[in-house]
Amino acid sequence: PKTNVMFLKTHKTASSTILNIMFRFVEKHSLTVALPAGQNVHLGYPHAFLANFVEDFRAIGQNYNIMCNHLRFNPSEVRKVMAANTFYFSILRNPIPLLESSYVYYKNYAPAFRISKNVNEYLASPMKYYRPGSYRDNIYARNIMWFDFGYDNNAEDNTKYIQSVLKEIEQNFHLILIAEYFDESMILLKHMLCWDLDDVIYFKLNSRSQDTVQTLTLESKERIKTWCSLDWKLYLHFNQSFWRKIEETIGLEELEKEVNLLRTRQKELMETCLLDQEAVRKSHIKNKALLPFQSGDADILGYNLRRDLDNRTLRTCQKMVMPELQYMSYLYAVQHP
Repeated sequence: PKTNVMFLKTHKTASSTILNIMFRFVEKHSLTVALPAGQNVHLGYPHAFLANFVEDFRAIGQNYNIMCNHLRFNPSEVRKVMAANTFYFSILRNPIPLLESSYVYYKNYAPAFRISKNVNEYLASPMKYYRPGSYRDNIYARNIMWFDFGYDNNAEDNTKYIQSVLKEIEQNFHLILIAEYFDESMILLKHMLCWDLDDVIYFKLNSRSQDTVQTLTLESKERIKTWCSLDWKLYLHFNQSFWRKIEETIGLEELEKEVNLLRTRQKELMETCLLDQEAVRKSHIKNKALLPFQSGDADILGYNLRRDLDNRTLRTCQKMVMPELQYMSYLYAVQHP
């Protein structure tokens, strides 16, 4: 299995679920993870990443195995932290549901979202609310994926520029996954990293209750393609290359078989671990230590574990449902006592 892996965690793209997968892999193989210095949540985000944003970078240097916390990609600095044979991957999501998700999640944080009534009102005339100058607060309101990859999210949409960025991303990353095909993505990742099926089994983390989803009008959906045209083109490009990669490596028939195995195994684990067989609203989470971070108008769901688990199973199940911040604190304590 490949053990030197850099995951660029993008916003609102199911990336917290992948973070959990990475953290569990770190523990299983006793690896080191590049955690944010000073117990920060992010690696310096939204500033372009610098090596000294990593805890103990001076002492550990290039000997980290895994890097997967939020950062704004800056390849030359990331390479100071990660070994030369590191595998780089990331994930993208359709910008239409992505923008709605960002709107609800960052409602109180991004000024452009805060001063508009709802997502459709915002999209009807974004420039009424959006100030490119206050980019640090408003990054979530336009082309957020483009920004996460290290580029200017207010750049002009011109073909030559877009082509050069896409080419650069292809040179920097071995694999770009697609959130809409999450299970297929996990199978492709498993193949490319030579990991086991259990390494990529997951419970969905950081998702929100359906009733906090705002319904986009057809006009709004079309407007997102223009308003977030950089993200839209990024997504279309890598959605195509994702399926090409599947055909080159696994083939669609084998993919379907493995996706079914993944889902069966996931169902087994849910029956073993979970009291309610599904994620529950924040008010229904019994163990407050497993309560995920809540943001904006979203009700972030979590899990209740069954009470009758033996110690070993309990540990496995706890790690599967452990929210990002709690898992990070735990890894801090292990790695930087």
